[in-house]
Amino acid sequence: MEPNPIFAVPRPLGALLARLPAYPGSVMLVTALNLGLAGQLQGDVRQLLLGKKLRIHVRDARLTFDFTWNGEAFAACGAGALADLTISAGSYDFFQLAQRREDPDTLFFSRRLSMEGDTELGLVVKNTLDALEMPVLEIQRWMPRRLLERLAPGQGGAGIGPRRPGGHP
Repeated sequence: MEPNPIFAVPRPLGALLARLPAYPGSVMLVTALNLGLAGQLQGDVRQLLLGKKLRIHVRDARLTFDFTWNGEAFAACGAGALADLTISAGSYDFFQLAQRREDPDTLFFSRRLSMEGDTELGLVVKNTLDALEMPVLEIQRWMPRRLLERLAPGQGGAGIGPRRPGGHP
């Protein structure tokens, strides 16, 4: 299905983005996944994801991101090998999913989201994402101060330097 033209990446920009090397984008994606999702994965999901190659394809932007779960974190992969699971949608639909403004089932049945490959893996990924407690792209959550607070000691992070009185970095 064609993306909504009002919210789609323009074709000339998509053509330009398609020429960019894929690996740096995959590194950026796995960094975000590791910050926002990796710590919430249950043990059985971690085991099922182990060694599986996942691919996110943003149709209108003509971008593809390949990554895997190495047992401890998501890691970028080079393009080339066949993915165990490919999830495809337009940029706007991925954004809506990340903010939890759209349901994956609705997008799937309207053919705006597709999954190809390992069906069991696709259901596990979908159910895992449905079970997460937060919207991934909640803008306030990614503000520099809030991000630093999450990375600080006592917040589940490794810490980034000394803390001032009052608890703020």
